[in-house]
Amino acid sequence: MKIKVKIHDGSSQEKIEKISNDLYEVWIRKKPVEGKANVEMIKVLKKYFNKEVKIVLGLTSREKIVEIGDCILTE
Repeated sequence: MKIKVKIHDGSSQEKIEKISNDLYEVWIRKKPVEGKANVEMIKVLKKYFNKEVKIVLGLTSREKIVEIGDCILTE
């Protein structure tokens, strides 16, 4: 499944808001320095969906296309 994500970096909180079936807004604390915001966003989305997450398009943009993959197996 692919979704569109709009990032709000440098926020005082971390949260995810579902705008529509394929559009989400994500607030993260990290600033976009050396890819730290992307790493933080992936962690937040992995926790939210409990699935693997990969950025498909928009590595240097606030608006990204993200692929949500198979379930993470926990033992």
